[in-house]
Amino acid sequence: MNDLIQGFLDAMAAERGAARNTIESYRRDLDVYSAFLARTAKTPLDAGDADIRALQADGAARGLSPATVARRLSAIKQFHKHLFVEGQRADDPTLALEGPRRRRPLPKVLGVAEVAKLIDVAREGLDDPARPARERLTAARMACLIELLYASGLRVSELVALPRSVARSKEPLIPVRGKGDKDRLAPLSEPARAAIKRYRALLEEVAPGLAQSPWLFPSDSQSGHLTRQAFARDLKTVAAAAGVSAARISPHVLRHAFASHLLQNGADLRVVQDLLGHADISTTQIYTHVLDERAKAMVRDLHPLADKED
Repeated sequence: MNDLIQGFLDAMAAERGAARNTIESYRRDLDVYSAFLARTAKTPLDAGDADIRALQADGAARGLSPATVARRLSAIKQFHKHLFVEGQRADDPTLALEGPRRRRPLPKVLGVAEVAKLIDVAREGLDDPARPARERLTAARMACLIELLYASGLRVSELVALPRSVARSKEPLIPVRGKGDKDRLAPLSEPARAAIKRYRALLEEVAPGLAQSPWLFPSDSQSGHLTRQAFARDLKTVAAAAGVSAARISPHVLRHAFASHLLQNGADLRVVQDLLGHADISTTQIYTHVLDERAKAMVRDLHPLADKED
């Protein structure tokens, strides 16, 4: 059993370039599947669709969310497809199985004014010479992080691990290493570039040794750069000062704001997909509510008979 699962995971890593977190997620789900089959002395080589349906029913009975049940079934389906393609069994018992239908929740999005307020609050006291240099450096870093995240739509893991070379870039697009070690280009706006310059100047003044780190946002963490957790915590502090509820803010919310605001202003969904680094357009389609509202507004404002009554 373990050899079958490991063979599948190795194929995922080698053939699809799956990220480590993705591999571990598959491993956890397949371990649950393996343990469930073991109760009836079965293996993936002789399990039938009734066994997999029983696992789904067991998960639902124990209160697992539809999202968790659907994710687990997806892992099992991929696993059995691999076994079939590799000739390890002559059929695929998951072909007729469907996961629970679920509606993807709309992403939390901040308005443009709210993002601007976050940036303004982060900048407060930044140029006050009476303020201790260390405090001004912390403020400059937070303002830079928010500006850069909103301007680029990066994942938080990509943002905190940006190399120091980004500070020297004069190009409108910067290279980013994303999920599954896939490379893409992300936009770098002039306000974000200015924020980087301001932050790095203060860093070199206050902590010249730290400024020599290979990371854009160096710290004394184990990784050598700012952690996702530290940024998320400090972002909530800034949000509270800006009057934004902590429940509505996270680094990922700023990534959503980047995408939604682009679409509201006429960007093409495929372009936004590329900028976000989504492998599948269906992932980007969580933003179609923005397109729907834009389409309604266009019909209302532009159609010659939109205001006519029947």
